[in-house]
Amino acid sequence: MKSRNSIAAFFFIFCVLIMVLLGGSVYYFLNQYLHLDFYKRLETRCKIAAQYFLETDSLKSEAFKTIREHYFEKLPNEKEAVILMDAQPDLAEEANKKHLPMAFLEAIYKEDKANYKDRNTFYAGIKYIHHGDLYIIVVSAENYYETQQLSYLRTVLLVAILLVALLVLYVSFYFSKHIFDPVKNITDKVKNISSDNMHLRVVKSTNNNEITELVNTFNDLLDRLETAFGAQRNFISNASHELATPLTAIIGEADVALRKERSIETYQASIKNMLQQAERLNDITKSLFFLAQTGYEGRKIALEKIRTDELLWEIKDIINGLNPANQVYIDLSLAPDDPKKLKIKGNRQLLVLALSNIVNNACKYSYNKPVTVSIGASDNQVMIVVKDNGIGIPESDMAHIYDPFFRASNTQLFEGYGIGLPLSRNIINLHQGTLIVTSVVNKGTTVQISFPNYSV
Repeated sequence: MKSRNSIAAFFFIFCVLIMVLLGGSVYYFLNQYLHLDFYKRLETRCKIAAQYFLETDSLKSEAFKTIREHYFEKLPNEKEAVILMDAQPDLAEEANKKHLPMAFLEAIYKEDKANYKDRNTFYAGIKYIHHGDLYIIVVSAENYYETQQLSYLRTVLLVAILLVALLVLYVSFYFSKHIFDPVKNITDKVKNISSDNMHLRVVKSTNNNEITELVNTFNDLLDRLETAFGAQRNFISNASHELATPLTAIIGEADVALRKERSIETYQASIKNMLQQAERLNDITKSLFFLAQTGYEGRKIALEKIRTDELLWEIKDIINGLNPANQVYIDLSLAPDDPKKLKIKGNRQLLVLALSNIVNNACKYSYNKPVTVSIGASDNQVMIVVKDNGIGIPESDMAHIYDPFFRASNTQLFEGYGIGLPLSRNIINLHQGTLIVTSVVNKGTTVQISFPNYSV
């Protein structure tokens, strides 16, 4: 069963149960009230009957007779009994004579009055003293009021419950349909969205409600998926190109070398070319391996307390070995007086790899112009800023700088695979850090890195 039908059925059943419970409660309490009211009527008749039967004054007796006949409706099967109780009354004999329950007479005798019900016949009895003699007055009758009124009430309640049930049934399915119509519309539109038309979006509603929030959330998800699909296509395109280039070179060089016999020098040159391409292929494969590892957030890494200023000097030594012509300058002017504030918790090998990639890129894309690496700290964070005066990154390329194998449009003259920055960002993310890149073409690039402080 569909959700909207289930909700409508549940609401219908719930409302009907409430109406049945309400109707049943009204019926029950009215029934109890009618019992009490009828017993009071019978008690009043008992008092009138006592005055009528026992009053010796003919005027008074006639007056009570007039009251009975003119103001009291004759009840169905109404009967009256006047029982004289002597000093030692035989209640069993009187009960047998009057066809009354023994327990009923005993209750009247002990408690001055009592009520009794046998099916639809009601009995009320009182003790009455007249001129020193004790009497028990009993009046019985069928409860005409209860029979008629409860019958009418049952009819009214059943008709009301039936009519309201039909109304609730209609309202339940009507509103459930209209409530779920927006969801159905979203479902129908989503069915038309696939990897071939990821640009499609669900039309937003002007109402500020949960459906609008759902549509906005789903459209945001589609935005992220479209970006992910684009990045995936870009990665596959670039990766296939980067991997195919050295493989093509190796295969071509080997094919040329094997077509005919050549001199030892020619073979050595061919092997040297193939080795260079194989090394390039190896570098790309290692970079992909590191990228895949650092991109896995659940990966457990060994952590230790590291002084970031010492880490920067270690990176400076690495850059000196890779590029002796570099002009990297470590700026400690903003470093705190307390060296404990420069401590972070991380994996030294991964952090060296990430920061050396960033500093090496700054040197490479600035033609070895001066590169400033500044360090500072607050109570909660350690900040590292790498600033160069290089070629910068075009604004149109900034959205893709973290895509693997993506290279800016102005980097054709520089060697590289487009993996360094994505790899560095993954490593920094593993350390709960942040990386922000700002750049202006032909003026340089600034990379801001921050890590949580670990001063304990």
